[in-house]
Amino acid sequence: MRYSSIYSILAMAFMMSCSCDSQTSNQTPEPAPEPTPTPEPTVEVAKSYTTTADKSSLFAEKTIAFGKTASMSPYAVRFTDETYQTVDGFGAALTVASCYNILKMPQDKREAFLKHMFDTENGIGSSLIRVCIGGSDFSIDRFTWCDKEGIENFAPAEYDVKYVIPVLKEIKKINPSLRIIGSPWTAPRWMKKEVNSNDDRYTWTGGTLKPSCYQDYAEYFVKWIQYMQSQGLDIYAVTPQNEPLNAGNSMSMVMYWDVARDFIKTALGPAFRKAGLNTKILVFDHNYNYDNMSDQAQYPLKIYADAQASAYIAGSAWHNYGGNVSELDKIVAGAPDKELYFTESSIGTWNYNFSSCLINDMRDIFFGLLKRGGKGVTLWNLILDENKGPYTDAEGSCKTCYGAVTIASSDYTTLDYYTHYYNIAHCSKVINQGAVRIGTTGYTTSGLDYLVFRNPDNSYGVVILNENSDARQLVFISSAHSVKCDVPAKSIVSLKWKD
Repeated sequence: MRYSSIYSILAMAFMMSCSCDSQTSNQTPEPAPEPTPTPEPTVEVAKSYTTTADKSSLFAEKTIAFGKTASMSPYAVRFTDETYQTVDGFGAALTVASCYNILKMPQDKREAFLKHMFDTENGIGSSLIRVCIGGSDFSIDRFTWCDKEGIENFAPAEYDVKYVIPVLKEIKKINPSLRIIGSPWTAPRWMKKEVNSNDDRYTWTGGTLKPSCYQDYAEYFVKWIQYMQSQGLDIYAVTPQNEPLNAGNSMSMVMYWDVARDFIKTALGPAFRKAGLNTKILVFDHNYNYDNMSDQAQYPLKIYADAQASAYIAGSAWHNYGGNVSELDKIVAGAPDKELYFTESSIGTWNYNFSSCLINDMRDIFFGLLKRGGKGVTLWNLILDENKGPYTDAEGSCKTCYGAVTIASSDYTTLDYYTHYYNIAHCSKVINQGAVRIGTTGYTTSGLDYLVFRNPDNSYGVVILNENSDARQLVFISSAHSVKCDVPAKSIVSLKWKD
């Protein structure tokens, strides 16, 4: 049979089958599928945050569309493969006073405030804080965790149990990666003697640690850390003494470098090792100028020179109530393997001006530390009321300090954000815990500075400081994108994006 005849028969059969089905089938025909919509193109952007010294922008957020990576802009800054330090974070101190104010807030307002401060997705993501081991000038009253003589009388202090620990627990739920630095303002009074004699000095201020109490004081630290751990609060680092050259604070104790050295190498370091604690020990915790005591100059380096003591020490901590951040150049040169932290700075009636404090503190504290390999910054009180408290009513207490945030005691709801809040926010929002500072090449000019970091999720964080009286422009170029950024006069701008 010819192929044409076969095709004719098959065609007739197919037509008859279709005709029969159309007459007898009860099935509803399937509707024709709707055309698949063409997806909208994804617009890739960077986020920027801007605060100006004149307050015209206060952490104002906007998006910036990516440009071409082959930008020929004369203001281009390209990222390099060079890497520096890893960052732990930024934050403020959770004193008894700060926690008292926070717990006075209505629950919904408190939760919103803490999420704003510490949530890493929807807040500013603060991840490093400092707490006092015992009291301070912002603890309502003076106390330690062992006020009765004998280390066997160690017990959690009422003010910390009532105020500080509950707030820390709330924060830890919001930001599980929170890191805590602890600092004592003094040892228990029964552990103290006169600086230049062996006479007892049973006072809140001054004096120094008795050599006979080195082991008890080391055990004091161990017990405090272990108790905090039992509450779900790991302690990342401690300093042996807040401001060891200052005998005049409302709670204070002198700890010259040789005393710190001997205490660490004979007691504190071995006690941590025996207890299996990995809490870092940071020495000094005081001013760049060593309170003008020439025999205490380069305090950390003097301790590092003792190999036994140095083996227990991660690095040093610093305040800026005297001297200049350039002092850290000597510390880095003398001990490049040791870490640097900035742990305290205050604003108050004696120095506060929004414009100058915003710019100067970002330059001198944050950039000053980070450019020298520093790992983290904590400032003083997170939140105080409009009366600058509550504070300890004792000589040596600061009664003129502002917090990073001020809360109105009339309702414990109204908040006013000061420059320290904006300094913290600009860094913590775009520089995540575990970020690595990376190198750059390209445009630089006087009065305009920037730092670039690669975050653990491979996003980039950039912080820019413009001290000039006119606006500037920068184009940052990563491996996949370029970001053109207009930087207003006298401002801080932070950027974040992911390639």
